Amino acid sequence: MQIKHLLLAIAFALLPLTAAAEKPVWVTADGESRQGDLDTPKEVQGRARQDARIKAVAEAVGTFVKAHTLVSNGQIAEDLVYAAVRGKIVKELTLSYGWEGKERNLYRVRIKALVEPVYPEKGEGLSVQMHLSKTDLKQGDEVEIVYQVSKDAYVYIFSVAADGSVTLLFPNAHMKDHYVAAGEARTFPPPGGPVRLTAMFLPDYRNDSAEERIKIVATVRKEPLIALGFREGVFQVFDARSTEMIGDLVRRLNRLDPGDWTEAQAAYTLKK
Repeated sequence: MQIKHLLLAIAFALLPLTAAAEKPVWVTADGESRQGDLDTPKEVQGRARQDARIKAVAEAVGTFVKAHTLVSNGQIAEDLVYAAVRGKIVKELTLSYGWEGKERNLYRVRIKALVEPVYPEKGEGLSVQMHLSKTDLKQGDEVEIVYQVSKDAYVYIFSVAADGSVTLLFPNAHMKDHYVAAGEARTFPPPGGPVRLTAMFLPDYRNDSAEERIKIVATVRKEPLIALGFREGVFQVFDARSTEMIGDLVRRLNRLDPGDWTEAQAAYTLKK
């Protein structure tokens, strides 16, 4: 028995990833660290400054993401689509620093940092290539996702829908092993398998065309990016109430070394 997954029509418009806020932004951030019995003052001060730098970059990345034109009902779609946007401090000013008066083992520092957006270059470290079997579809047409990784990797494939929900297409209840060998051309759904992807409009969608977006995330090691559980069906669907789940995925990705993960995305147009 074949199981058909309806790729929901997407209704958001966005600028290309590289067209995000090109200009660096100034942000202010506070950092702190406590001195342990074996810590030197210099080590504590260094940790506090690093804490401030991490917070400054995180705030700036949020600004870069918001600079994209994105009309969507769900924040989780935005978080996932722009997971690869990073930031780099290019200039830093110290506004204040010192040990707390009441807590002598607590050191605080406030910085003002100029952060510029960084978009990982393809071909460095792990990379993934992907394309769709069709880019112009009519309702009822089937679509396949063809992809290949440059190194052995663990692959996740997501679909972003018009209502802001995100569906984890792969791995799924029928295909839980998401390890892919380097250079191996893969197709999702695999030929002859139990899953089919069929493009369809939402029942109340009134426009004549819509855009569906597919995103692939690949990591060189098996990372606990998302809790895998398929108790209620073939696929996991994260709706607007699952914002924290996708947000946690994005945070986990950005803790990895940039060379240890990569992403790619593609879109197709669905017409009546």
